[in-house]
Amino acid sequence: MPQCRPARTGRRRSVRAALAGLLAGAVLLGSAGPALAVPEPPPNPTDGQIADAQAAQEAAAAEVGRLAAEVAAAETELERLGLQAEAAGAAYLAAEEALLQAQAAADQAAADLQSATDAVDAALARIAGFARESYVDGASMSTAAALLDSEGPGELVQRAALLDYVADTQVDLLEELEVARVRQANAESSARLTRDAAAAAEDEAAAAKAAADAQVAAQQGAVAAAEANKASLDQQLQAAQIQLLELQGARDAYQQWQAQKAAEEAAAAAAAARAAEEAAAAAAAARAAASSGGGSTSAAASGGGSGYVKPTSGRTSSCFGNRWGLLHAGVDIAAPIGTPIYAATSGVVQRTGPATGFGLAIYIRGDDGAITVYGHVNAEYVRKGERVTAGEVIGEVGNRGQSTGPHLHFEVHPGGVMYGGQVDPVPWLRARGVSISGC
Repeated sequence: MPQCRPARTGRRRSVRAALAGLLAGAVLLGSAGPALAVPEPPPNPTDGQIADAQAAQEAAAAEVGRLAAEVAAAETELERLGLQAEAAGAAYLAAEEALLQAQAAADQAAADLQSATDAVDAALARIAGFARESYVDGASMSTAAALLDSEGPGELVQRAALLDYVADTQVDLLEELEVARVRQANAESSARLTRDAAAAAEDEAAAAKAAADAQVAAQQGAVAAAEANKASLDQQLQAAQIQLLELQGARDAYQQWQAQKAAEEAAAAAAAARAAEEAAAAAAAARAAASSGGGSTSAAASGGGSGYVKPTSGRTSSCFGNRWGLLHAGVDIAAPIGTPIYAATSGVVQRTGPATGFGLAIYIRGDDGAITVYGHVNAEYVRKGERVTAGEVIGEVGNRGQSTGPHLHFEVHPGGVMYGGQVDPVPWLRARGVSISGC
C-alpha cells in the first residue's frame, strides 16, 4: 500500500507533498490489480474460415452417413449369404450321409451277390451229386438204357422211381439256379444305380457349398472394404470437427478476451476516477488545514485487485454437477490448444505432471488454503514447490487424458484436500470478484 507522509517544514510544502502522494496512489490504482491478468489477445478466425470448417464438417458427416448405410446393407447381404452357405453346408452333409448309405447298400448288394453266387454253386454241386449217385455205372447212360438194364421187375421199379426223383430234383435246382442269377443281376444293377445317384448328389452339393462359401468370402471382403472406407471418413470427420472446434474455440476465446479486457479497462477507469476524487478531497482538506493554521496532514492511497483471476479465456463447455450418476467436479472452459492458463490465486505449486483422467494436471495451494486444480494441460510452466502469483501463466490448454476436445478442467477444493472436497468453482470465484459465464 503506497503511502506518503508530508514533511514538517511548512504548510505549503506539506500540501504539495500530500497532493503528489495521492496522485501517485491514483496512478498505482489504475495500473494494478486484475488488469495485469488480461492475457494476450488470442487469434480471431474469420467468418469465412468458420463457414468453410462447418461446410467441411457437414460434407464429411453426410459422406459418413452414406457409407454407414452401405456398411449396413453389406452386412445384411452378408447375413443372407451366410444363411445360404449354412443351408448349402447342411445339404452337403446330407449328400455325404446319402452317399454313405448308398455305399452301405452297395456293400449289401455285394453280399447278396455273393449269396446268390454261393446258391448257384450249391445248386450245381447238388445236381452233380445226384448225377453221380444215379449213374453209378456212368453218366452217359440214357433213361431207357437204365431201365432195360434192370435184372428183374423189382429192380426196374426201383430204378424208375429213382430216375423220377432225380428228374424232379433237377428241375427244382434249375429253377433255384435261375432265381439266383436273377437276384445277382438285380443286386448289381441296384447297387450301381444307388451309388451313382449318391455320388452325383454329393458332387452337386459340394459345388453348391463351394459357390456359397465363395459368395460369403466375397461379401466379407466387400463389408471389410466398406468398413475401411467408413473408418477413413470417420477420421476425416473427426479432423473436420476438431478444426471447427478449434476455430469456434478461438473465436469464443477472442470474444471472451475482448469482454474481459473491456471489463478490466472499465474497472481501471473507475479506480482512477475514485483515486482522483480522493486526491481532490485530500487537497481540499490540506488547503483548509493550511489556511486555518492546523497541524500536519497525512494522506494515503491503497490499490490492488481481489487477488483472484479467471484461470483461462474461452467458452464454458461444461458446468459443475452430476453426469450419468457421476460428479463432474469442476468447470470446463473450451479453448484452443496452447491458450494460456493462469494461476487463479497466489500460492505454492503442490504437484504437476501426469494425473489419471487429466493427462497432465497442476495443483496449487493458495494463500487462502484452498487447492485449485488445472486439468488436461498441454504444457506446464511451473514445478512443485514454486511460488506463483495470481494471473501468472502456469501452463497452456490441452486435450490430454479423457478429453473430447481442447479445454481446461478447473476445480476448487476450499478445505485444502488435494483429491477431495470439491465445490462449484463458478460461485466460489464470483464471491471473489471473478466471473465465469455460462453456468
